[in-house]
Order: sequence, then C-alpha cells, then structure tokens
Amino acid sequence: PPMQAFLEYVVKGLVDRPDAVLITPVDQGGQTLFELRLHPTDVGKIIGKQGATIQAIRSLLQTGAAKQGVRCTVEIVED
Repeated sequence: PPMQAFLEYVVKGLVDRPDAVLITPVDQGGQTLFELRLHPTDVGKIIGKQGATIQAIRSLLQTGAAKQGVRCTVEIVED
C-alpha cells in the first residue's frame, strides 16, 4: 500500500536503526492503523519534542491518505 511505503520511507530516514523499523497495518473498519515498532533508542527521535515529530508524520500521512480517499493513522507500539 502506498501510504505504508510512504510511512516506512519517512520513518527510516529519521532513525539510527532503520533495520529495526516494522510497520504493521491493522484494519479498524474503514481506517487503517499502522502499528510502528522501532528500536528502543529510536522511539524518542520519532516522537520528537512534545510529540512534534509523530504529529507531523500523522499529518502528512492523513493528508496523503485523504487524497487517495482512504483514512489512516499511526501509533508507536513498544513491546
């Protein structure tokens, strides 16, 4: 899916351990939730100061998805 590829591209460009990035799409009835798993040392980089980075990623994802007529969001999952 194009939104998953976009999310993967953005996240891998921001982290030190792109090999550890795992994105799992979960269908939530009309919306796709992308579960984002990262190397523990990279979580802070993706969240950013006061959540600024993850919010920016969500905004980009939602804007791109809207143009395709789909809805999606992203959550960081810490196992």
